[in-house]
Amino acid sequence: MSKGVLLVNLGSPDSTELKDVKKYLDQFLMDKRVIDIPYLLRAFLVKGIILNTRPKKSAAAYKKIWWPEGSPLIVFSKRLQKKVQHQTSIPVALAMRYGNPSIEAGLQELHSKGVTEVLLFPLYPQFAMATTETILVEAEEIRKNKFPHLNFTILPAFYNQADYIRNLSNALQNALHNFKADYILFSYHGVPERHIKKSDVTKNHCKIDGNCCNTPSKAHEFCYRHQCYETTKQVAQFLNLQEGTFSTSFQSRLGKDPWLQPYTDATIDELAQKGIKNLAVVTPAFVSDCLETLEEIGMEAAHSFKENGGENFLAVPCLNDNDDWTQTLSRWIDQWATQS
Repeated sequence: MSKGVLLVNLGSPDSTELKDVKKYLDQFLMDKRVIDIPYLLRAFLVKGIILNTRPKKSAAAYKKIWWPEGSPLIVFSKRLQKKVQHQTSIPVALAMRYGNPSIEAGLQELHSKGVTEVLLFPLYPQFAMATTETILVEAEEIRKNKFPHLNFTILPAFYNQADYIRNLSNALQNALHNFKADYILFSYHGVPERHIKKSDVTKNHCKIDGNCCNTPSKAHEFCYRHQCYETTKQVAQFLNLQEGTFSTSFQSRLGKDPWLQPYTDATIDELAQKGIKNLAVVTPAFVSDCLETLEEIGMEAAHSFKENGGENFLAVPCLNDNDDWTQTLSRWIDQWATQS
């Protein structure tokens, strides 16, 4: 049995042109695990309202962070794939859940190399319905229809893996080497509260009440909120951060339904107003810098922090193609490849 790996990240528009941004947003927002409402309502909301207003604003935001060689997320992902491939002997392909290269193209690449056993590797440390789950569902649908001979192994969420915590902690520590932070904010991508409850395999554990995430449960295997707080906790322990000098928040909410709180934008403003002058924000829900880290945090949040009295703001880079992180991925892949 020939083995191969498919690294899968979020994705990005092909360019900052309005038509490409609109196409990308259509694919992304019409995903029923991103906006989880009935199809007709989702189509009305996305195609009838959002796609008539949001693409122009999103295109302007992408233009602020776009590199000559393309989307930073795609560029970093390609660099990561290339480095990992150099360090392992089995084929490693790259795909995006939305946009290009597609999951189908990634599986086709592996198939053309004779691969029959695929390690599906979602590049998300924490499990969420709108990230990991949608990748797995899409990949399985493509496998069933196009590559029925392929077998999948799923890499589980790695938010609490010792190597990942060490990589994330060391990257944060290195970023803080020349920045004396008064406070560190761990900002994770937000999701609607209902997503947390929908992912609760016990159907009764997740109350989002401040206690459930600290009470041992099978639900934690698929609880995004628990996994985010646990990531923060383990990094804080690794770095011996003092209580009161860090916290967790959630960014990028959409619509009027309740999303996970506290909200990052409000938290950053409050910290500035309370006298925090030097703020570092780390974004551990992402392994690659993207629009949400570079523009939303690195530009918009930084501006808001200073508008509210803050002085120095550091957006801590994601792991990207960090050498230690690359070595960790390669080691995990080799461990899987040598099993059975």
